[in-house]
Amino acid sequence: MTIRPALFLTALTTCSLLAQAAAADPRAQIRGEVDTELRRMLERAIGEVDGPPESRFEARRRARSAMSAAEALLRSEAYYQPVLEDIVEGEERPTAIVSVEPGRRFVLTPPTISWIDPAPDAEAAEDARAAIGLKAGDPGRAVDVIAAEGRIVARLVRDGYADAKADPRRVVVDHAAFTVAPEYRIVSGRPVLLDGVLMPRPGRTNQAWVAALAPWREGDRYDPDKVGELERRLLDTGVYDGVGVALAPPEQTTAEGLRPVIVTLQDRPRRVLEAGATWATKEGAGVDFIWTRYNRFGRADTLALETRFARLDSRIGADLSLPHWRKPGRTLKLSAGVVKEDTDAYERTALVLAAELQQRIGRTSYFNYGIGLDAGQYRENRYDYASVPPRAVSFDRDLAIVTGRTSAYIDNSNDPLNPTRGWRVTASVQPTAVAGEDTVLFLRNEAQATAYLPLQDQARTVLAGRLRLGAIIGGGELSVPSDRLFYSGGGGSVRGYSYQGVNPQLPDQTPRGGLSLFETSLEVRHDIGQSFQAVAFVDAGAVGFQETPNLSNMRYGAGVGVRYKLPFGPIRADVAIPLDKREGDSAFQVYISIGQAF
Repeated sequence: MTIRPALFLTALTTCSLLAQAAAADPRAQIRGEVDTELRRMLERAIGEVDGPPESRFEARRRARSAMSAAEALLRSEAYYQPVLEDIVEGEERPTAIVSVEPGRRFVLTPPTISWIDPAPDAEAAEDARAAIGLKAGDPGRAVDVIAAEGRIVARLVRDGYADAKADPRRVVVDHAAFTVAPEYRIVSGRPVLLDGVLMPRPGRTNQAWVAALAPWREGDRYDPDKVGELERRLLDTGVYDGVGVALAPPEQTTAEGLRPVIVTLQDRPRRVLEAGATWATKEGAGVDFIWTRYNRFGRADTLALETRFARLDSRIGADLSLPHWRKPGRTLKLSAGVVKEDTDAYERTALVLAAELQQRIGRTSYFNYGIGLDAGQYRENRYDYASVPPRAVSFDRDLAIVTGRTSAYIDNSNDPLNPTRGWRVTASVQPTAVAGEDTVLFLRNEAQATAYLPLQDQARTVLAGRLRLGAIIGGGELSVPSDRLFYSGGGGSVRGYSYQGVNPQLPDQTPRGGLSLFETSLEVRHDIGQSFQAVAFVDAGAVGFQETPNLSNMRYGAGVGVRYKLPFGPIRADVAIPLDKREGDSAFQVYISIGQAF
């Protein structure tokens, strides 16, 4: 006999849950005319026990305990005159019962605030009264009365009264009038005026640089949002393990009546060495080594030296990131490197330089603008389809390519590493000038949108979709360098095909780069336990030779995969097959990488 472990575990879990449900009994039954919602609340307050009472004495004890819990719940819900009785029925099988008559529900009178000198200014006082959020005639629930006190203090803090606090409140319950009269006793203190930044232990960071990030001026009234914004700006740099930003205590007030803001920074390790690897069936393996130096110049900068070795593309280079460059939220990015690409479509060896400014929009979105320079040698085998029959054309040329780099990224998803709801959009426009043995001007445009829709509670099943479009305007198929043409296929585009495997093939069986691109994907992700996720997907793509996408040569791939969730993102393993297999295509492709496919 073969026992299937998954079915066995499911049956065992179901039996266990049924047994627990059968064993749990209410501590006491509720009797009386009580509305449905209040009855549910009483049942939760009374709770459950394991099994029925064994004697009338035990039943009586349970009934009295349940009655005390019911009374506390009713009072908190503004039923201050309930009629309760603990009852035991039955001799051999006694039952604990609580008889409940809630009585009339007490309501609020207009809430009042008593200011403990000094009182706030008139505008702040009015804001505090508006923050109460209670009105006469509302049920006098204890939780609402307490919450309103918190809102009063929070509103005062937002208005600059950072030391505001609440003294014990006075609440009068009038049993004759059936009312609850809350009186809040508030100590607002004096409004706090901000000084600069104080760093008791600056570490490797320049204090003047941190002070320049503060979104307030000396003498401005305290605003918790502005203090929080400074903390976010420091966290956004990514070079600190911990950031603390808090208003100094009152005893540190300066002679001018200003309060500094204390900033504490916990530096990341000065140097970090990272390694990564990827593998795909046809492309083979790739390894990456990155040595990173943090805060070398005392302004939360990041210097990364990168080495990548792979069959398709290798790189040695350096990247320097300078956050909040002359403006909060703007990052200067400088990069230099030597790249070598050896694909089926072309070979390239080039020096690559780039300078970009990235401006943050909100918390997770940004736009970039800058310039790039590529100078190197290109070896390309093409076919001239303008001639009849098409004739082979070989290029072995030295080119210098200047690119205007503009792009935007808008992220409205709930998680940067493993999104389960929301959407993302990326778009880039790159005006490009080519000089050297050939001269050409063209505009390369590309956009991608992804969306995530949870299909179950807690997002255990997620439907994810992707759409990618590209077009080159102003250049011809032979004049545009091969690395700027569009290619499709591989783990990041249409799975089931090798890298560049979706492109139509030239007579020599090499991929034909295109002037336009269309790709789409649909993926279902389902969680299995806490750490694993199963995936099924369908991808499609087409490469065209006009300036607008051409869907006449669409190719499709489908497959399944598994994800193992880690704190820094899931490890991804996918197996896919081509649904439009042609001569030379593999029967399947395997992809292993880090992160979701999109």
